[in-house]
Amino acid sequence: MSFSLPPPTPPSPALAPTPAPTLASLTLREKIGQLLNVGFRGCHPSACALAIRDIREHGIGGVILFDQEMVDGSAGRRNIESPAQVRELLAHFQSHARIPLLTSIDQEGGCVNRLKAAYGFPESISHEELGRIDDSATTFRHASTIASTLSAHGFNLNLAPVVDLDAHPDNPIIKGKRRSFSADPEAVARHAADYIRAHRAQGVLTCLKHFPGHGSATGDTHLGLVNVSATWTDRELIPFQRLITAGLCDVIMSAHVFNAHLDPERPATLSRAVITGILREKLGYTGVITSDDMEMKAISSHYGLENSLPLAINAGIDVLCFGNNLSYHPDIAPLALAILENAVTSGRIPLARIDESCQRVLALKRKAGLIASP
Repeated sequence: MSFSLPPPTPPSPALAPTPAPTLASLTLREKIGQLLNVGFRGCHPSACALAIRDIREHGIGGVILFDQEMVDGSAGRRNIESPAQVRELLAHFQSHARIPLLTSIDQEGGCVNRLKAAYGFPESISHEELGRIDDSATTFRHASTIASTLSAHGFNLNLAPVVDLDAHPDNPIIKGKRRSFSADPEAVARHAADYIRAHRAQGVLTCLKHFPGHGSATGDTHLGLVNVSATWTDRELIPFQRLITAGLCDVIMSAHVFNAHLDPERPATLSRAVITGILREKLGYTGVITSDDMEMKAISSHYGLENSLPLAINAGIDVLCFGNNLSYHPDIAPLALAILENAVTSGRIPLARIDESCQRVLALKRKAGLIASP
């Protein structure tokens, strides 16, 4: 079935591209700040003093919004109350950013859906349901609704689509939440391509997740280390390869899964063999790689920030995500900055790695129309 793409949504005048920063014009701390995507508490500017501090003083590169507070089993409201409130909040954040922010959210559709109908946003359906319908125009249409909603409310990056395979019936976090389009990697790639094109037509970046594949897991990396050595197959790389080849990757998110056949020592996020060796060198990906939440138990319970942050950057991760929602640390941004700055000055991280990642982030912001070309 063929159809025509609608014209791209023009950028908001409030977010007209700012003058292009150059790598040479940034201090080490400013470069590192661009590599941080940070969650925060508060729905209104008056309740977000720490987030505004992190934007103004620490120069974080992005923010991520959640609708529910999950720390200590609580389920209070986090950042999202209504469409008007979200627009106001994100516009306020951007007004304080010297380099415009990547504003991100997990708005896959179905269960993973932060902008819920209960808050006044459109209904959405899961990847699994779209895969079952198996119609390109239907996937494009539903993804267009998501993308237009994001664009209209100030988001420029959707942490979706999921390109994990429906590869294990006991998978609690992919299969259990209906997040996979299909068990067939070619079908996953096809639906993901439609999903991404719909977002691009609305000027919204997307993020493939979770590399090198979470669909065969039988555990949840939110809760602890997940070993996929006995279940993972290289079929799980196929959607990533197809979408890289098609030029449809803005960002790719790493998984915290451990696979002894790929790296006998470390989970994927911390593995140079996986992130650089497979994703960069074997699959030829040159864009931004973001981590999954660095506070998920698969990482935080085994490595700690002092070890995990340098390991992730040296593995090839460009952006470190701190949802700040599984656990809450009001000073996570300055803490991460200090750890990474110390790691560079002590020689644990080469300055060239920071420069590479910062260049990729700035290029992504140019792609999004947030900053002007040099």
